[in-house]
Amino acid sequence: MRRYMVSYSWQILKKELGLYQLTMDIIVMIRVCKMFRQGLRGFREYQIIETSHRKHPIFSFWDKRKRGRITFDTMDFVAEEGHFPPKAMQITQKLPSWRTESEIQALCNLLQVLDSYRNYSEPLQLLLAKVIRFERFGRRRVIVKKGKRGNSFYFIYMGTVAVTEDEDGSSAFLDPHPKLLHRGDCFGELGLLNPLVWRATMVCMEETEFLVVDREDFLAYKLDQEFQKDAQHRFEFFRKMDLFESWSDEKLWNLVNLGKVEKFSYGRLISKDFVESSSIMFVSKGSCEVLRLIDLGTSPFYYKWIWQHLELIDGGSLKTHLNEPSPVERFKEFQIKSYPVQDFSSLKLKHLQNSWEQQGTSFSRRIKTGNTLPKMLGPKIKSRRPCSLECSMIRTKYGDLPEEAAVGTYIKIHTVEEGEPVGLHQILLPEKQCDMRPLILVSLGAEVIRMRKDKFCELIDSEVMEKLSRFKVKYPSDEAMCQKFLQENTWNIFRKDLVRLLVKPRQRPPFIPVRPKKKEIYSSKSLMLDLCSFNKETKPCYPIFMAPQKYLPPLRIVQAITAPRYKIQELLPQYKNAGVLV
Repeated sequence: MRRYMVSYSWQILKKELGLYQLTMDIIVMIRVCKMFRQGLRGFREYQIIETSHRKHPIFSFWDKRKRGRITFDTMDFVAEEGHFPPKAMQITQKLPSWRTESEIQALCNLLQVLDSYRNYSEPLQLLLAKVIRFERFGRRRVIVKKGKRGNSFYFIYMGTVAVTEDEDGSSAFLDPHPKLLHRGDCFGELGLLNPLVWRATMVCMEETEFLVVDREDFLAYKLDQEFQKDAQHRFEFFRKMDLFESWSDEKLWNLVNLGKVEKFSYGRLISKDFVESSSIMFVSKGSCEVLRLIDLGTSPFYYKWIWQHLELIDGGSLKTHLNEPSPVERFKEFQIKSYPVQDFSSLKLKHLQNSWEQQGTSFSRRIKTGNTLPKMLGPKIKSRRPCSLECSMIRTKYGDLPEEAAVGTYIKIHTVEEGEPVGLHQILLPEKQCDMRPLILVSLGAEVIRMRKDKFCELIDSEVMEKLSRFKVKYPSDEAMCQKFLQENTWNIFRKDLVRLLVKPRQRPPFIPVRPKKKEIYSSKSLMLDLCSFNKETKPCYPIFMAPQKYLPPLRIVQAITAPRYKIQELLPQYKNAGVLV
């Protein structure tokens, strides 16, 4: 019995040892794979593409200016999406003095995808492309530490960098909303221009690729002089402004060092909401537009306008959307409930008759229910028949509204010209008096100087505060902008109908060459709300543009509303036929 127990225990031990050995083998394999992946991390940006599978990897064209043929190899800049191309990496590995002009120009063209690089002047861009080098760091790598002197200038080509107050950067991984810098941002340029120490720690949140400019190359190739020229342009811009005419040069240079120049092409978004932004801007070149996203469904004027036009669907007045009785029925119900014996209709008619006699108009007690048009247009138009509308409704504080009619639109409310500030119109007002509606800033081809609002407030004195108190920009209310939009929309509809009526149609359509149709995402119907299609069961095949709202669901965006209306021949009987004036 004892021998049997010993043999059984030995079998169990062998099984446990086998399981233990298997577990250790798996752990060793995982560690080897991890080391292998880390060793190959530098080759992840390469993309294997066989030249034989490409039809024309090399092409050339004749340049009239240089009077020569320019050859371009498409394989030179092949890379995985988002990573720095291997051909460009080879250029950055060379010493600045060994790089040719064509390589510098090719590198400069490639770096145009970085917003911060594109904001510099063209001579400075070429100098940066000459001295720049490539670096890649892994997650949790600290780039610079707080309190250390800055020796390099960094452009983020790929990845994310966090700004923290601690030395090791560990708080960035614990903070749910850390301050982040993304692709296209840069940092460290002031440390090369002035002997400053870092006030924060920069740590990589993921694998990040940088383009770095060292202090030695920065000074050797006189990039500091080009930076000083750009700063001098900003100084002259602020000196011309009446707001800072009393400041000394030293104080004005402090303001110049706070700002960064940013360039925006036509139609590009500058700020989603500059009211709640922590920065202010000065338009140094060009101009910008201030837009406001209006939710038309929150306007009582829009609610009334929609139902007035929906009553004309199928040539009739719509009654089905109103669950409450008509004004006449409500008045009769009021008479029965409050004063069942007395009748006040004669008093009402007498009051109306007196008022109409004072205005010089005749009064008739007859009520025509078949037509809602004015008396002068009534005989010209046939009576309408009632119709029904079947569509989903949403509840608003003014009543039920068709769900498809709950749309929004962008309305231009102001234009910011060159030399004007953005974000200073209510900087001195109490928080209760501030207009906190979100306002959007869009470029019309502009160059702006952006700086932090709190740093700017530390520099201003009593004289500047007095000037800012007189600087007020009052934007119209949402209701006024909604009325203006609907008035312009009604006028545009009438203008198009009138032009279509007056212009005589062609006898033969013009010759149009047959061209292959291109697949386009945008359609003219995408930004148009058609009230006549509410009854139709077919869904639109074109895309619909939605705008995000703060704490609210996305809102469909429209530029125009097509509504059912009376025919213009009925409203203007003198125009009987198209192109003929009677």
